[in-house]
Amino acid sequence: MATGLMDLILAGNDWLNNLVWGPPFMILLVGTGLFLTIRLGFFQFTHLRFAWRRSFGLAFRRGTDTEGAISPLQAVASAMAATVGVGNIAGVATALALGGPGAIFWMWAVALVGMATKFAEAALGVKYRQVLPSGQVLGGAFYYIERGVGWKWLAVLYAVFAGFASLGIGNMVQANTMAHALETGFGISSFLTGGVAMVLVGIVTLGGITRIAVTAERIVPAMAIFYILASLTLLAVNFAAVPAAFASIFHHAFTPAAPAGGFAGAGVLMAVRYGVARGIFSNEAGLGSASIAHAQARNSPGGQGLWGMWEVAIDTLVIGTMTALVILVSGALEEGVTGAELATQAFSSGLPGIGGLIVLVALVLFSYTTMLTWGFYGEQSFHYLFGRSSTLPYRVIFLLFIFIGAVGGLEVVWDLADTLNGLMAAPNLIALIVLSGVVARERTAVLSEAAKEKLTKMSAKDRAS
Repeated sequence: MATGLMDLILAGNDWLNNLVWGPPFMILLVGTGLFLTIRLGFFQFTHLRFAWRRSFGLAFRRGTDTEGAISPLQAVASAMAATVGVGNIAGVATALALGGPGAIFWMWAVALVGMATKFAEAALGVKYRQVLPSGQVLGGAFYYIERGVGWKWLAVLYAVFAGFASLGIGNMVQANTMAHALETGFGISSFLTGGVAMVLVGIVTLGGITRIAVTAERIVPAMAIFYILASLTLLAVNFAAVPAAFASIFHHAFTPAAPAGGFAGAGVLMAVRYGVARGIFSNEAGLGSASIAHAQARNSPGGQGLWGMWEVAIDTLVIGTMTALVILVSGALEEGVTGAELATQAFSSGLPGIGGLIVLVALVLFSYTTMLTWGFYGEQSFHYLFGRSSTLPYRVIFLLFIFIGAVGGLEVVWDLADTLNGLMAAPNLIALIVLSGVVARERTAVLSEAAKEKLTKMSAKDRAS
């Protein structure tokens, strides 16, 4: 009877998973991004340079507000610790293997509209956060759903989805990826990896968001630069093949990709589907998870929204593109493999001797940092549902699930968590649409603030002269 019940649960989850990650739901995700793009006056295109100057251009400023737990840079580093992960390697490789080169065009498209979505999520995260007398900051999608939209039940639903997804997608899948990479590359036991990972994650997460942010601020930029430089080195070696790689991306976005070698070929619909799905999986724009990290920033709502825009650009348009180009110029796509194995073959053939090691190191670092931030996302979700008393029990459970994931157990939970991860989007997208007017006002506010600062500087310069 227990087996029959489990089969029923799995069948129901498969149906729901196909719905959540299928075309209708992805259209809703992309449609919301397009709606916000129009509502904000194509802000991510017309003010991209401005957004850079007001975000990464001010990376070492403390922030514009006194409230908040961490700096704007630390907040975006923490958010990127979750998004710059396995999806940038295995996810992009899977999109290519199943959707062909054209999938990358659609991955770019969803990232471009996703920049508006992430601006909204980051801005609303700061706008509707709660700062307790102790200085602790509580924020994220559940707070702007409750305080902005006024639907407590929808906020609770989001917190449930996010809390349980953190134990699967943000935990066990990452631990298993790390363990598999180390076992394949160095023969390290998954039990040993699980135990060490528990300790290393625990040392950071038990210190709360401040310690997570400091760690992310140091590791995330370093690992991103390391991966980008390694990719650029391989592309430089194979520079003659780069123009053809770009040409194939644009050509097969609208024309089916024919079979070649072990590559089975892909139609245009497959290119669209897998490009959109992997793009969303990579940068998480629309899921609302990053708002939990951005809400901690010492910044204004619109000011932090600018960081959110560039988070998507760096994650997908830069790092994701590096993976795609490396695979295309190496010819590994024709080998008939997918996921991390495809990326490994591409780097190994392009940079013999060290290419495989580069992917292994990247997978381990990406998995580790993803667990750090998703641990905080889950902690905040449980805090919202059950109060402060749930924080320590959740942290202990999160660490235990790392070991379970590393040794390869509970694949059923992974499937369920994948569905919950997608379901997070529904409450969040409703809130983004309802609160789009608030987001538009925050965009106007940050532009006005910048204009006032410019006038002040001009006046001071005139007085000095």
